[in-house]
Amino acid sequence: MTSVSPSSDLKKKMADVSSWDLKEVKRDILKAQIECSERGLHHSVKWMAELSHSLSQIKAKDILPNVEEPEDFLSELEQYTLAKSYFDLSEYRRAAFFVQDCRSDKAYFLHMYSLYKAGAKRALEDAVEPIEAHCNKDNGYLKDLRSDLDKKYKADELDGFCLYLYGVVLKKLDLMKEALDVLVKAIQVEPLHWGAWQELSLIIPDREMLNNIELPDHWLKQFFLGQTYLELQIIDKALNIYQDLINNGFSNSTYVKAQMALVHHHNTDVDSAMKAFADLQKVDPYRLENMDIYSNLLYVKDMRVELACLAHHCCDIDNYKTETCCVIGNYYSLRGQHEKAVLYFQRALKLNPNYLSAWTLMGHEYMELKNTNAAIQSYRTATEVNPRDYRAWYGLGQTYEILKMYSYCLYYYMKAQVLRPNDSRMVMALGEVYEKLERLQEAKKCYWKAHALGDMEGLALIKLARLFERLGEDDQAAAAFTEYLSEVERRGVYSTEDQSSAYRFLANYHLKRGNLEEAFFAAQKCTEYDETKEEGKALLREMSRRESTKTGIRNDPESASAGPYSISGCSTPVLRQVTMNLFASQIDKE
Repeated sequence: MTSVSPSSDLKKKMADVSSWDLKEVKRDILKAQIECSERGLHHSVKWMAELSHSLSQIKAKDILPNVEEPEDFLSELEQYTLAKSYFDLSEYRRAAFFVQDCRSDKAYFLHMYSLYKAGAKRALEDAVEPIEAHCNKDNGYLKDLRSDLDKKYKADELDGFCLYLYGVVLKKLDLMKEALDVLVKAIQVEPLHWGAWQELSLIIPDREMLNNIELPDHWLKQFFLGQTYLELQIIDKALNIYQDLINNGFSNSTYVKAQMALVHHHNTDVDSAMKAFADLQKVDPYRLENMDIYSNLLYVKDMRVELACLAHHCCDIDNYKTETCCVIGNYYSLRGQHEKAVLYFQRALKLNPNYLSAWTLMGHEYMELKNTNAAIQSYRTATEVNPRDYRAWYGLGQTYEILKMYSYCLYYYMKAQVLRPNDSRMVMALGEVYEKLERLQEAKKCYWKAHALGDMEGLALIKLARLFERLGEDDQAAAAFTEYLSEVERRGVYSTEDQSSAYRFLANYHLKRGNLEEAFFAAQKCTEYDETKEEGKALLREMSRRESTKTGIRNDPESASAGPYSISGCSTPVLRQVTMNLFASQIDKE
């Protein structure tokens, strides 16, 4: 391709500024702004906008025919585009200044949003320590914004986007009821603005409120419901929605893939969650969003090499992102370098003081460092950022349990259990605290419920059995010990202390009731454990003595065989069923 050199006449004309057609110049400027903006060339956009603003005597509406924009916006286009160019370069105060006298909806939103971003940026810069920043935050700029927006709200002069901004300001001021009403109205006015749906999702407290709010029947509502169900820990409904989206055209959406990974994570299906995150990385290898959650899963599975690779990969993408800092923090935590982990979580919070995951993880690290005061502060801040985060409430409960402040501990565990009603770990924690507070009937109910929910830790039955034994409820204790030993066989859970104590109790229990076959089997098992070996031999001798008294024949307990008997039920299925029924009915009565 050959280039065409401008003629000498054209060169002279271009050199003579007085001969320029300024309308043509401005038209070129506006075109260049659009082209550069579409390509993310923000500095060029800013330069063009400043140049366009200097030609304000030429109105954009006169040179841009057939543009579908309100008349008031077109008359302010120069100011708006200039302010927008400053906004894109984070010069928020400067942006707000140049549209402060504008009256169109777009320009007003940009003015108010610039002030909001400027205030948030200043608060972040003024923060010395993340904890201090959150506790002593200066929200004076939010009050000023609320005052200005409220006047227009009462006059019904806010469009959908300004309503959204007003809702965000109210939320930041902890005026949740007012924020909810405003955000609902923002969605009704502008249903295509996903940001408003997201903010609303974060402040709906429960399922009842979700069912009562009036939202437009728009296709975005399904995405909103999926996210809100996930926030409210209604996992089955969230799973159904995202599965429907995948089956109906959104199978390649990285957002939906990430949400499915989070559903598996909240459902404590670690393997499925890890697979979903690994698949997401293949599709979107430079994604940082949600990678901190992926690092949590690698941490739980003790996958050091994989976590190290993820940390290096995130650093290669962007060192100065909250997710990267959290991934590196988890990496150092897994290596036992808790001081370094705290440092990276603090860096994450310096970048975003409201980043929930970092607050909770930092609380865990302070617990490892035995700094309970800092741990409590971190967890408390996490609950302020998101009161529906069960991990922070559970962390507070653990901290106060270590401090032996059981009444406080009970309160926080109850908050966590309300948020995760089907999580056996929350119920188990409650049961243990009830037992320490000598509220044994409540403890009994909690252990039984944890067992019924699946008992992820495999401790509910043994704790329940010991509680029955302590209360002298021997039939229920025998049933619980028997069921525990059956679960040991099925699940492979192994604890010599628990198993030996179970066999010891059952041996004594059956011996007292004359069930010599069952007592013999349990006593024989006792001899396999160091903790109960001698007691098991003594019980076998006692049974041998009783048998010889009956038959007149001497038996040798040391060489006796357990035969085919099994606690899970070769010779005692009827007893097991009867005692478990007794045990369950006792719980139901209480």
